[in-house]
Amino acid sequence: MPRFWIGVASKEHVENGVKHGICQFCHGKLAPAKRLKLGDFIIYYSSKVVMHESKIYQKFTAIGTIIDNAPYQLNMSEGFQPYKRNVEYFNGRHVDIRPLINSLPFIKNKNAWGVVFRYGFLEIDKESFKIIAKEMLNESFIQDIAV
Repeated sequence: MPRFWIGVASKEHVENGVKHGICQFCHGKLAPAKRLKLGDFIIYYSSKVVMHESKIYQKFTAIGTIIDNAPYQLNMSEGFQPYKRNVEYFNGRHVDIRPLINSLPFIKNKNAWGVVFRYGFLEIDKESFKIIAKEMLNESFIQDIAV
């Protein structure tokens, strides 16, 4: 059975990951990358456009499935070797989170909904995944991926 995950990163970082077919979490930490298994699904949520700037975005920005068996490291710069996973990203649209908040079971406190994203990586339930995926992708595609 696949599991369903949300990663949190700026829109800029997500777009770079989609371009390269990879994902990483919590600035490249190993622990979250190890939790993913082949066939799991990942959705990215971007609260900001650029990491160290204040312009908010608050949208789901990418959706895909894990296509490898284990994390690996890349030398991005001196002293920075983040753990990554390979992803097949689907051609999804960016979706504003606000209209979905009340319908998403993984968000328990609807008034302080942003709190669930504070650690940068979380597992969500299948129903929440399907609600988000339906907005990001077309209906027939969701049936094709058999979730």
